[in-house]
Amino acid sequence: MTASAVPSPPPGTGLDASAPRTFPPDENAYDRRRLRQWITGDATAGGVSRRRLFTLLAATTAATAFPGAGPARAADPTIVKPLPPEWFVRRGTNAETRWEALRGTGHHTPNELFFVRNHTATPVLDAHDWRLRLWGSGLRGAPGEDRPLEFGYDDLRALPAVTRTVAVECAGNGRGHYTSQQGETVSGTAWGLGAIGVARWRGVRLADVLGRAGLSSSAVDVQPRGLDAEYVSGGESLGRVRRPLPLTKALDDVLLAYEMNGEPVPYDHGYPVRVLVPSWVGIASIKWVGDIEVSARPLFSPWNTAFYRLFGPAHPPEGSAPLTRQTLKSAFELASGATFPAGERQVLHGRSWSGAGAVARVDVSTDGGASWRPARLHDDGRAGTWTRWSVPWTPGAPGPAQLLDRATDTAGRRQPDIAVPNTQGYLFDAVVRHPVTVVRGARSTPAGEGTS
Repeated sequence: MTASAVPSPPPGTGLDASAPRTFPPDENAYDRRRLRQWITGDATAGGVSRRRLFTLLAATTAATAFPGAGPARAADPTIVKPLPPEWFVRRGTNAETRWEALRGTGHHTPNELFFVRNHTATPVLDAHDWRLRLWGSGLRGAPGEDRPLEFGYDDLRALPAVTRTVAVECAGNGRGHYTSQQGETVSGTAWGLGAIGVARWRGVRLADVLGRAGLSSSAVDVQPRGLDAEYVSGGESLGRVRRPLPLTKALDDVLLAYEMNGEPVPYDHGYPVRVLVPSWVGIASIKWVGDIEVSARPLFSPWNTAFYRLFGPAHPPEGSAPLTRQTLKSAFELASGATFPAGERQVLHGRSWSGAGAVARVDVSTDGGASWRPARLHDDGRAGTWTRWSVPWTPGAPGPAQLLDRATDTAGRRQPDIAVPNTQGYLFDAVVRHPVTVVRGARSTPAGEGTS
């Protein structure tokens, strides 16, 4: 069935009149319920047996390798766009943006500077051949995977469009600091702080598409799945990347995005269409979306059971609830190891962000944390994106120095000195110590120089 044959929703609503609509979503209650459903077995995990998921869970708890450190069935190159070393640090199938490359770029991250997180290789797809297939027990008539409702690229573009400025951030952003700063052993890609980008996205609300597909009042979960290659872990295919969303979140602010900063979404970032889930960990924003299962039962995949949960001594034996909202972070727009001349006034720049609300305050220390002063904020605080800031500094005596930046958000959270560890290194939120060197009688290094 094509999109043109999909029954229309009631006028003015964009949704099935019988569909549940609760705003905003109660994510804490959802997490608690979902964890109970997983433990008791009242859930489905299509394509992966429950026994296999428990095996993965046990392996993860023992801190075995996290999938993502290397390609699986990945072609060479795994990333399409150029990755000049002055802009990126290459990390297996991934590319981390250097913070010094963002200096002066404005609020939105240019597409060519946006970080890349791939499980395998970027697929090169044709928008004319692309179809979005919706199926499952949560739609009226319960269409099966073999007889889905379909929307083409032009069908989506014909629907009312919305534009939003939203950050996308990997759940493991900052993971490397668990080891370098806290001495913790964690698995996974050792990101610095450059696994984040902010773009102006244009697309259609997922709620509108679900409404046109005939959302049922029994629907509870929505699971987008990507069109990249199947992911192989331990010699076994886990299928294509997929991760469920609660219906309340799917109906709230989730987009199916087809433009990024005024251009078609680039290949590496999800062309022709990707899911965009504001404020949540990046794995929820499935790239190259090809189908969406809408289910009347809770859905699980390896990406919210064995992966993207918190395991370790500080967490329950069965792990935390699946990760949803991002945490609080700050970064300097500056190379690690940059040099500054003693006695010459400088202006330090940076950005701070939170998944729980807007950034309300940023404090900076130029003496290793002995004293703090407020930075000047350059953006109005908004949820789902970052806030740029600056602070003047006149370096003192020559020698090594540590710069620190610490954010506070509108939810009342402030970055701690130490992040609570977990075996897979997710959600690092501690204040990061940024090393620089003050030199005598010499010019400072340009932002692109230094070490990383």
